Amino acid sequence: MKKRNIVILISIIVITILLLSIIINITKKGKREYEIEKVGEYKYFVLKEDDKYGVIDAKGNKVVQAKYENIIIPNPEKSVFVCYEQEKTKILNEKSEEIFTKYENIEPLRLKNISSDLMYEKNILKYSKNGKYGIIDLSGKKITKPIYEEISTLQFKEGELLVKKSDKYGVINNRGTTLVKPNYDNIEVDKFYEEQIEYKNAGYVVSKKTDKGYRYGYVNLKGKEEIEVKYNDLHRITDIDSKDIYIIYAENGKYGLAKNGENIIENNYQSIIYNESNNTLTVVKGKKNGVFSIDGKEIVPIEYKQIDITGNYIYATDSDENVKIFETNGKESDIGENVAIIDIENTDYKIQIQTEDGKTNYSIYKNNRKVTKKEYIYIEYLDSNYFIACNENGKLGIIDDNEKTKVDFNYNSIHEIDGTKMIETLNNNTKITEIYSSNMNKICELQNATVEKHEDYIKIYNENETKYINKDEQETSNIDIFTNNKIFAQEFRRRWGFIDSNGNKVVDYEYDKVTEVNKYGFAGIMKDDKWGVVDSNGQIIIEPTYELNDNEPTFIGEYYQVIYGNGEIYYTK
Repeated sequence: MKKRNIVILISIIVITILLLSIIINITKKGKREYEIEKVGEYKYFVLKEDDKYGVIDAKGNKVVQAKYENIIIPNPEKSVFVCYEQEKTKILNEKSEEIFTKYENIEPLRLKNISSDLMYEKNILKYSKNGKYGIIDLSGKKITKPIYEEISTLQFKEGELLVKKSDKYGVINNRGTTLVKPNYDNIEVDKFYEEQIEYKNAGYVVSKKTDKGYRYGYVNLKGKEEIEVKYNDLHRITDIDSKDIYIIYAENGKYGLAKNGENIIENNYQSIIYNESNNTLTVVKGKKNGVFSIDGKEIVPIEYKQIDITGNYIYATDSDENVKIFETNGKESDIGENVAIIDIENTDYKIQIQTEDGKTNYSIYKNNRKVTKKEYIYIEYLDSNYFIACNENGKLGIIDDNEKTKVDFNYNSIHEIDGTKMIETLNNNTKITEIYSSNMNKICELQNATVEKHEDYIKIYNENETKYINKDEQETSNIDIFTNNKIFAQEFRRRWGFIDSNGNKVVDYEYDKVTEVNKYGFAGIMKDDKWGVVDSNGQIIIEPTYELNDNEPTFIGEYYQVIYGNGEIYYTK
């Protein structure tokens, strides 16, 4: 009976330890997670008057008088304004009241390697005490004590901070959690990028200074030093879209490859180069070249004078100038040294490139059957069963997989409009831009046009005309696009004014140019090369008096927007 009780007790202890371990791990993981704050509607803007700075709100009202040497608004949705006066700062709110007074020398944290009007961390500030630094949030809550010798943002990674402690660098997040222990002389982001979350899943290249120069290692997202800090060169292969982390690194000038911290190619090579087109590695040993798979398997022997990669195929040239062609699995191919096969994202198709007598010809293959008969000097997959092609005259058009012309060969430029399936074309001779739908029907055209992609529509305009295309790929009116507006820009006999949603004239046709009412409720009016402002009802705020170089200036009340530096903005008059 006693033995049974002991067994039960031991089992309880083991289970308790396991549960505690799981809870601790979950807690640690939770603390490492952090949010990058999103900004919706801007409520506050920096104002500049007579070389002094203040703040206005979205209606154009002054909330802070323009009397400071500089003002930074880290988050334009929140009334937290960092005001500089004689190299000191104080924080004001929308009532011009000083806040966060229990902290000293509060400053915003400027982001690195980011060009935007949102140039600063949007939910934290740093402060100092007795020569040390800590961070607070935008409600004034203390996140960390002032324990760091330095705090700055980490390049590329919003939400993470480079901190210095005991003369060594580490990384914390905007919640104050240590992500990388402060053990290093330098830390850089490995530059791994994903479209949706940008650099958030990038790891860290860390280094320490030695009497022989800097030595490098690697720390993963869990804060673990995956590769020891002892290598004289180290970088991540960032073109591989995978959870696996591949690191090329060199010791004493000899390169190798690690996968998730485990060495899979020994440090025996003068160089290792990643080939994105077929996911292989070209290696050099002595004066010989070979190829490895990404998992460290030799697929082309290291015995060739030269290695060239085109599409899926490896072209290996020996010392007698003989060429062997290999597939990515190392199997020899008989396609011919003047032929290359390109895989595309739609696996039904391949593009073949053949060079003969100095002439290059592109062909489309569908399910390994050639579907093009004409000669093209370039082909690029577009979407669905459509391809951009260039004929022998150097003109671009669009064909389908039956080689039927969907967009005539009349253009010098064809590309997909970012974030849509619509196509933009340009003929350099006529200067006409055309927009096509995803099924290759022409939507509209305009000469000397500028095309802008907005969240819910495409705008195509020139000096005299503006057209709009909605998300359904249909040309539409400004009335249908700007559904929250009361008045709309309208041209009549080459003069501009405003109408209401029923087509009734609100502002006379007396202007050379106007803008639509912006999201703040103001529109620009131009006459004799000078700009003025009307409100959302068409009432004049400022007669045309501003001489501006902006083709479509943005106004808030009597103030116009100025963009400077790396995308930062202020308003002035």
